Amino acid sequence: MAAPRTRAATTERALVRWLLIAIAVLFLGFFLFLPLAMVFRSALAKGWSFYLASLREPDAWAAIRLTLIAAGIAVPANLIFGIAAAWAIGKFDFFGKSVLITLVDLPFAVSPVVSGLIYVLLFGLQGLFGPWLAAHDLKIIFAVPGIVLATMFVTFPFVARELIPLVQAQGNDEEEAALTLGASGWQTFFRITLPNIKWGLLYGVILCNARAMGEFGAVSVVSGHIRGRTTTMPLHIEILYNEYQFVPAFAVASLLALLALVTLLVKSLIEWEAKKQRAQLEAAAAAEEFL
Repeated sequence: MAAPRTRAATTERALVRWLLIAIAVLFLGFFLFLPLAMVFRSALAKGWSFYLASLREPDAWAAIRLTLIAAGIAVPANLIFGIAAAWAIGKFDFFGKSVLITLVDLPFAVSPVVSGLIYVLLFGLQGLFGPWLAAHDLKIIFAVPGIVLATMFVTFPFVARELIPLVQAQGNDEEEAALTLGASGWQTFFRITLPNIKWGLLYGVILCNARAMGEFGAVSVVSGHIRGRTTTMPLHIEILYNEYQFVPAFAVASLLALLALVTLLVKSLIEWEAKKQRAQLEAAAAAEEFL
């Protein structure tokens, strides 16, 4: 009599597997792919010439440029902060460490609109530093600096949150060995620490950039919606849509969606490369153990 086969905990009947896959595909198709297809369809409703003209329009180009400027400043700043915070939290024990970890997660808990209001209360005309800024003819709110600050606030956890568990898991053994052999602090960082966290770092930068380009709430509060001057791409889309200029609005929205798709593609490539390198390292370690 043949022994009964042991059923793995993660296996199901073919019907159940296909049903689960069908539910997932239908959900993604209805809530993701169908709206995305409608965005591109509406953007091209009047043809390619009108689509390109909508993107070349001065206000649209100003919004695209401001979005790239805000992301171009916020992402490198958060890159530096993320590395510093992850290194401090992952490598050292100090008083207030738990408080710092909590503060890193603060933008995830606070509404972006509230974060924008915080900057208005600080740098607005009636804010804490408003009179001093007005006396020195410095503008932060309803100007580019306010948009950059709001973008930095809502995006600064992304790099740090990707790196903190990675740095904590790696420990200090390799760095201590390098320092024992005479390496300087910067040599240890660039030759040991940075290569070990590079994939997590790139992953965090991609997520940070995606959020920076698509941020709406905080930027909406501090921008003043000055058309052609303080409107980013999401704000410009809102203005066009409220003016019933649907095709130009969807044209800019399609560009923003295209940037998001490119971001997801790069993210997937990085995950695939990281997984491949991890598998190679595990295979090499297994071979060394066997020998």
